[in-house]
Amino acid sequence: MKRSSSRETRIHINTPPIPALPWEDRPESCTDPLWRYSGNPVITRRNVPESHLISNSAAVAFREKFAGVFRCDAQSGDIFLNAGFSDDGISWKIEPKCIFFAEDGTPMCGYDPRVCRMEDGRYYITWCSRFHGPSVGIAWTDDFRTFHKIGNALLPANRNGVLFPRKINGEYLLLSRPCDWGHTPCGDIFLSRSKDFIYWGKHEFVMPRYSGWQSLKIGAGPVPVETEEGWLLIYHGVFSTCNGFVYSFGAALLDLEQPWKVLFRGDPYLLTPEAPYETTGFVPNVAFPTAMLVDAPSGRMTIYYGCADTCVGICFGYVDEIVEWLKKHSLIIP
Repeated sequence: MKRSSSRETRIHINTPPIPALPWEDRPESCTDPLWRYSGNPVITRRNVPESHLISNSAAVAFREKFAGVFRCDAQSGDIFLNAGFSDDGISWKIEPKCIFFAEDGTPMCGYDPRVCRMEDGRYYITWCSRFHGPSVGIAWTDDFRTFHKIGNALLPANRNGVLFPRKINGEYLLLSRPCDWGHTPCGDIFLSRSKDFIYWGKHEFVMPRYSGWQSLKIGAGPVPVETEEGWLLIYHGVFSTCNGFVYSFGAALLDLEQPWKVLFRGDPYLLTPEAPYETTGFVPNVAFPTAMLVDAPSGRMTIYYGCADTCVGICFGYVDEIVEWLKKHSLIIP
């Protein structure tokens, strides 16, 4: 993989550095704020031989390398979450067996995981569990070998649970999208608060659907990144066409102390399905972001996203460029 020359970001980013961040320079012909990895997809549907597809998965920096939790749909149709490891964030070894909880030996069933490293050093997993319908499950690990179940944060139906990486005003914060049991238009982003990861309440409304690419429903993507300008949130939006749904993703900037307040929100999308691995697959026309790695000194960002509910791709950008792009293309005028 091609590495870039040294660069310093123009804004302060409150995340640990990731010197080995997977990266490829922007092509000379590209003027977009994000660009795809030339070797996409980095994970295919057969990285686990018994899987039907691998998509919508989460990766984090881990012990100077990388680890993650991956959605692996079995050939039976069941959906499980498997742990995986990588030396470079590109080539992944995914465990052939799914995750089982240490407390009761039950498998981690469900889909679309996110992984958030908290201040206590633990890695918290949120995913869409099967608790009498879609709900937001929470578990934690410190080694990606042993996983501990906390429970379901919210009643069904709810999806796209995404944690903030630190307490704000003494509370943990969780983004989610209350929904229903199907795919009807029901999808705005809300926020819930907790002091112990178990009891969640004090709900706040964050932002609604809009027009165009985000008109049907929206949902939080990767764990938000803290910058001096605000929390950078990458989120997906869905547009209904005569040929089905189209999943794209864009960005918003949330207030640091009251992140249910949206400072800027992009009118255009950042990335929409265009490449063959995004437009063709188990569910066509899907680009679904679930993880973001950021190297604070350089401002480089690598986003992992599900492609057509079949495989996993990555794209690249710079945090400060995305923040400036948001200010220029915002639906919201401060």
